[in-house]
Amino acid sequence: MKLVKLSAIVMAVALLGLGLVGTSYAFHSGGVAECTGCHEMHGAKGASLLQGSDISSTCLLCHGRSGQSNYHISTPVADMATGVPPVNMTPGGDFGWLRKDYIFLSHGSLTTDLGQTHGHNIIAADAGYTVDTDNPTAPGGTFNSNNLACNSCHDNHGKGRWTTAQTYSKNSGAIYTSGSYGALPTTFSTGELLSTGVYRLLRAQDTVDGVTFPNTPPVAVAPSTYNRSEYYTQTRVAYGSGMSDYCGTCHADMHSTAGILRHPQGVTVSGTIVGNYNSYVMSGNMNGSSATSYLSLVPYEEGLAYSTANVTSLKGRAQINDSQLTGMPATATVMCLSCHRAHASGFPEMTRWSNEGEFIVQAGLYPGTDNADSNSANGRSQAETAAGYYNKNVTNFSAYQRSLCNKCHAKD
Repeated sequence: MKLVKLSAIVMAVALLGLGLVGTSYAFHSGGVAECTGCHEMHGAKGASLLQGSDISSTCLLCHGRSGQSNYHISTPVADMATGVPPVNMTPGGDFGWLRKDYIFLSHGSLTTDLGQTHGHNIIAADAGYTVDTDNPTAPGGTFNSNNLACNSCHDNHGKGRWTTAQTYSKNSGAIYTSGSYGALPTTFSTGELLSTGVYRLLRAQDTVDGVTFPNTPPVAVAPSTYNRSEYYTQTRVAYGSGMSDYCGTCHADMHSTAGILRHPQGVTVSGTIVGNYNSYVMSGNMNGSSATSYLSLVPYEEGLAYSTANVTSLKGRAQINDSQLTGMPATATVMCLSCHRAHASGFPEMTRWSNEGEFIVQAGLYPGTDNADSNSANGRSQAETAAGYYNKNVTNFSAYQRSLCNKCHAKD
């Protein structure tokens, strides 16, 4: 069976090389993938006939390979020597940061920055990912950390879909393609109504390990190429709506103000915030304009619900060539992903930028243990710090750049 499957792959590659195959399809293609891609009919390693010893280990058989590729989200530990960062720069981040522990002096005291603080600690025994030892349940919620797997957030069978009626369903119309890149439901030549998958196969209106996702899926569109350095141009994912409600499924108390103040999320930002975001260029420079103010390190939602018109609009802004740098509209909302990455980041609490030091850039350099700004490096090499910012050219920042909270709050 495996030999036949491998032969088919080799043949497909050969046909592509000859120009005889015009379209390449992703493994999932927006919905349930080929069964034998994850399951082994005889001699399986894990429960449910999985090829890996557990669900996430099975996912990482493809998504955890060496090298940078669109679908890679976990750099193997063997590829990350001391001072060498994970290689993947997807919008969601690289789980490899969970394997990077740092010990350094801070204000004269020895400080430990454990890798497990850098993101969601999925359980993937074959790849060496283990349970978070500090948080037995999801921060702000009750989800058991011992159950955290890739399918806690993603529907591994991909039954969710957007229909030609512009509604969410789990069984209406065959899924013909991914919904992550702006494809729309359509009608086949025979008159059959075809649906698209939802953004990143995210769960909606179902229950997993005792947690119920009550809402429709988040609305967003990614560019078709997205795992890349942002040294020259940014990668813009155009977020429509629903992401904070989605995260709140497991982190409900993070969205509550009962007894404690929380950063607002999921509500339309004030005119002051819109003005700050669209004027802010870097520390000490508020001379920007809304036409060029978008910053991928501080994304936002546009307040757009699912509709074919809204998806088409979002697709126009999901680019990697800096042709779409328009900033916050008056309908924008702050979401969880405005400050955090979904998988993991180079910094504690999976934030998009370091909140553990005064400067992001100091004296025109990313901090590093191997350069003059070792005090702000927090144990990281300059290459690791730069990778945390997806290798953005330091000239995009002030020579003394402070926290990117200031993109919205302009206190620097």
